[in-house]
Amino acid sequence: MAQILVIDDDPTMRLVLKRNLAAQGHAVALASDGETGWAMAQALRPALVISDWMMPGLDGLGVCARIRSSPALATTFFVLLTSRDQLQDRVQGLDSGADDFLVKPIDPSELQARVRAGLRLQQLNQDLHQQKQRLEQELSEAAVYVRSLLPPPIATPVTTDWVFVPSTELGGDCFDYFALDEDHFAIYLLDVSGHGVGSALLSVSVLNLLRSRSLPHTDFTQPRAVLEALNRAFPMENHGDKYFTIWYGVYHRRHRELTYASGGHPPALLRTQQGLTALPGTGLAIGMFAGVTYDQQTLRVPSDSSLYLFSDGAYEVPEAPDQDAIWGLDAFTQVVEMGEGVPTPQSICDRIPRRPGQGWPDDLSILRVDFP
Repeated sequence: MAQILVIDDDPTMRLVLKRNLAAQGHAVALASDGETGWAMAQALRPALVISDWMMPGLDGLGVCARIRSSPALATTFFVLLTSRDQLQDRVQGLDSGADDFLVKPIDPSELQARVRAGLRLQQLNQDLHQQKQRLEQELSEAAVYVRSLLPPPIATPVTTDWVFVPSTELGGDCFDYFALDEDHFAIYLLDVSGHGVGSALLSVSVLNLLRSRSLPHTDFTQPRAVLEALNRAFPMENHGDKYFTIWYGVYHRRHRELTYASGGHPPALLRTQQGLTALPGTGLAIGMFAGVTYDQQTLRVPSDSSLYLFSDGAYEVPEAPDQDAIWGLDAFTQVVEMGEGVPTPQSICDRIPRRPGQGWPDDLSILRVDFP
């Protein structure tokens, strides 16, 4: 039995509609004006509303606009009752959010047919709405799980700090750092193409593989070898045409040397007392082509240096709330270079432009590693 709300200032019309709808087995509530009808709609959350267009005070279009703005009534089917049958009137009603029309005088057979059709559509919308809520809940739980895999900040042998802000969808950013042996310490950040569960699953797969050092015949102290092994293990045609970028570095503690390689990833930034140095790589993203080779480079790390790794979500954002221009890597680099003291990932994140009331268009990850 469906709950139907009838809103009409004509008592005869209310009675006619109630008798016809009750004869179909529906529960019918009546309201004699728009304000009362709006209050009853909030309380009853009816499956279907039939409202007269022309009423004193709050008219049918006003009631419809309020219902459409209410998340609790998102699936309510709204029928506008009117004697206005011109095309422009129907366009105006549809633009206001009405789902269907009934033109006076009402034919009982047409009323029953339109109500049946409206309730079928309302049920479909209700089912879709519930499925959407379940999916959003599952995505939220998945995002919490992905975040739980990220490493906690550490203070030795290096100091780390990071910020991770997921996009409005589940995404593919991931990073980690861990000791390989007494001398070598691995640091990396990766970004899987696309969004959603597929990107997150690939990201987690790579993290687990690197964390467990399960790539066969691979020297994890050699970034070039790691990237080439990843490229063999994750061809995009086997992973939903998804690829990923990665910056992978190994820090030799006794020699104070950092060896690194990159597969299509933004350059890391090394901030020293002498200034800022970009550490780019020349390799292609992982998984795009078979047989790709990667170069690695080594540099000595001065004392009191800080290394910044980040995903492109940190700078591929609109430059201003009302502009389509991209803020860009140069602007991001300037924030890292010119910040007071040693900028923290959070302080950098706070400087990134963001459109009010909107989530991040992409995952945002910033990792800082301090070398004592």
